[in-house]
Amino acid sequence: MEIISQLLPFIFLIAIMYFVIIRPQQKEAQAKKEMLEALKKGDKVVTTGGFIVVIHKVEEEFLSVKMNDDTITKITKDAIAKKFESEA
Repeated sequence: MEIISQLLPFIFLIAIMYFVIIRPQQKEAQAKKEMLEALKKGDKVVTTGGFIVVIHKVEEEFLSVKMNDDTITKITKDAIAKKFESEA
């Protein structure tokens, strides 16, 4: 009985850490994965470098993006921070 009473605070702390830290990170990672899978040609995205680019071609691991009318470059899907939502 003493062992249970000594371990109870640790179990309580682990449960708090799960609900405060681990679970929200898992949900965020899942949401980002779904967003990356839903990307299609013509979507505007923000890269981790801060560039707002338009997707030109979607490949398995890479994206061809159009930076301006003349520049098309290839980036990894990991370099996408979020989908650009215009505030107009």
